[in-house]
Amino acid sequence: MTSSGTHQHELPEDVVALTAALVAVPSPSHHESAVARMVEAALSACPHLVVERVGDNIVARTSLGRPRRLLLAGHLDTVPPALGNDVPTVAGDVVAGVGAADMKGGVAVLLALARACREPAVDLTFCFYACEEVARVHSGLGMLFRERPELLRADAAVLGEPTGGVVEAGCQGTLRVRIGLVGARAHTARPATGRNAVHRLAPVLTAIEAYRGRRVVLDGCTYVEQLQAVAVDGGVAGNVVPDRATVTVNHRFAPDRTVEEAEAALRQLVAAQLEPGDEWVVEDAAPGALPHLDDPLLARLVAVTGRPPRAKVGWTDVATFAEHGVPATNFGPGDPELAHTAGEHVGRADLDRALAVLTTLVDEGP
Repeated sequence: MTSSGTHQHELPEDVVALTAALVAVPSPSHHESAVARMVEAALSACPHLVVERVGDNIVARTSLGRPRRLLLAGHLDTVPPALGNDVPTVAGDVVAGVGAADMKGGVAVLLALARACREPAVDLTFCFYACEEVARVHSGLGMLFRERPELLRADAAVLGEPTGGVVEAGCQGTLRVRIGLVGARAHTARPATGRNAVHRLAPVLTAIEAYRGRRVVLDGCTYVEQLQAVAVDGGVAGNVVPDRATVTVNHRFAPDRTVEEAEAALRQLVAAQLEPGDEWVVEDAAPGALPHLDDPLLARLVAVTGRPPRAKVGWTDVATFAEHGVPATNFGPGDPELAHTAGEHVGRADLDRALAVLTTLVDEGP
């Protein structure tokens, strides 16, 4: 296994071994320095790339004067390890361990591509960034757009999230709202003299449970909206009628809506249960991203996969690129349903296929 001081010649060429070497370097969010050094060293040894490091974010670029530039991005951080998956294992052609699918397998593919593609048909930018798995305020990609936006200028972007080798187009937006309901305290022996705020949650939860999300088809991809109550809170003491209760809801909305439109629709859903004095707090919100599969580079990526695209129903940094005017999509090795699980793994078939597709795309262009 490689260490945090790894140099280019010490990194394996084989994509499975390279994935294992990356997984062997712990990089939970906010602790990516070691793996960032590893990636920086590998890219800096490539004479065809100009490499810059901003914090724990690494950007490597070609400057060949091609008419179009493609950006390929991957995050370096992982969620905290689960019991037993903190040390990678390799069984045959399968690498298991925290981050194997999400997304050190994708990072390995992008590193292999960066080292091999010396005469691509398009100029290339490789971006490896920190703090994707935590709140957006910490995002390394966000830092780059704020501090060095010129490094991320591109005509299109591919984010190496695990998609099983299928283009997962765009992404849904996300909205988290805390709804606070008020009541009046009273002794539980005389509840009629007060008003139970916890009881007021019942019709709100009923409305949320009865919600049926819109199905929106964009560029042939079907986005299905979701709404879930994710937390409830209330209560004062065992003999007190509570005067306050809250429910926190998470809404995943199709990318044809803005955050403001999604919030308005959510308010309308529960409007009949809200009263003056109740609280509505938006705790987190991020817009989605349209598929943009009419972009020549992204359309060519779909064609090279030979598989129909599907909607990305979660949120990814494809939306961050879209906010900055860069059409982007998700494509990478690994099963997205394994992300963040104790059994996270990725195999050679997925890794090799993703690398072959991206190699064809950059060698041939749109």
